[in-house]
Amino acid sequence: MTESPSEATRRLERQLEFIRELDRLKSVLRRTSLIDRSRLENTAEHSWHLATMAIVLAEHAPEGADVARVVEMLLVHDIVEIDAGDTFAFDVSANVGKLAREQAAASRLFGLLPTDLAERLRALWDEFEANESPDARFANALDRMQGLVQNDAGGDGGSWRQHGVTAAQVLVRMSPIQRAAPGLWPVVLDAVARAVAAGHVRDDRPIG
Repeated sequence: MTESPSEATRRLERQLEFIRELDRLKSVLRRTSLIDRSRLENTAEHSWHLATMAIVLAEHAPEGADVARVVEMLLVHDIVEIDAGDTFAFDVSANVGKLAREQAAASRLFGLLPTDLAERLRALWDEFEANESPDARFANALDRMQGLVQNDAGGDGGSWRQHGVTAAQVLVRMSPIQRAAPGLWPVVLDAVARAVAAGHVRDDRPIG
């Protein structure tokens, strides 16, 4: 059914409203700094970095994953932080109520869009959160790996050292990589070993 001129105008207004709202994601600061340690990254930069990682590391995606869809998922996976803010993964108290905050944010933000787009993007967000499909597993693995790469490449332990994160905590946090992209798991182990050797994280890894 063809849209009337007034319906098309309203659709465009809602799309532009959503696009304007997205600009706020550039102001949401994360706990992870840029590799050169000049400043903290923001969530919009994080999402772009992940989307690019999905393209570059596509050969490590699990069987059945659609990398183009993974890119879409990564571009919307943290939109909720416009309302909910960034929650540091290793801050136990800050994670209390995180799901409820982000669900409310998803309803408001995706609800700005026309119904068909709102349902499509919300479904991608829900799928990422469920972390069950091949696409979601790869997206989540990359989400974990990006912070690891930045903390490791800076040479000072980054947010791990600043917040007293231990080796075992890092490995638990990175475990989705082992499941979804096992070819990347040696990168995780090497980064943790370097952080331990440099004294940036305490070595509480299980023996054996």
